[in-house]
Amino acid sequence: MNDDPVDLDKHRGMAAQKGTEIRRRLAEVQADQAALKARQREFEDFLESTPADSQQEAVSRAKYLIQLYAGTQEGADPRRARLIERSLEELDRLFNLNGPLE
Repeated sequence: MNDDPVDLDKHRGMAAQKGTEIRRRLAEVQADQAALKARQREFEDFLESTPADSQQEAVSRAKYLIQLYAGTQEGADPRRARLIERSLEELDRLFNLNGPLE
């Protein structure tokens, strides 16, 4: 008796193999999305739990929210997309890692 596992994919047609691969990859993507949503919820709970301690932290929070809005249908509007891009650039220009420019 042979105890080696049988690779069933070798015994199936190409269409069945492709269908199986699609289902496997879809399951992986769905698991990744669920994990990302959980991490995002955890991050937002952290942001909500305490106020910003510095201007740099407040800017980082604002940039995060602006980027979230950019990912929405409303944020994808070309005029709003330009405003979002300009706003993010302005925040980067006005605040560097050492705090606000004076």
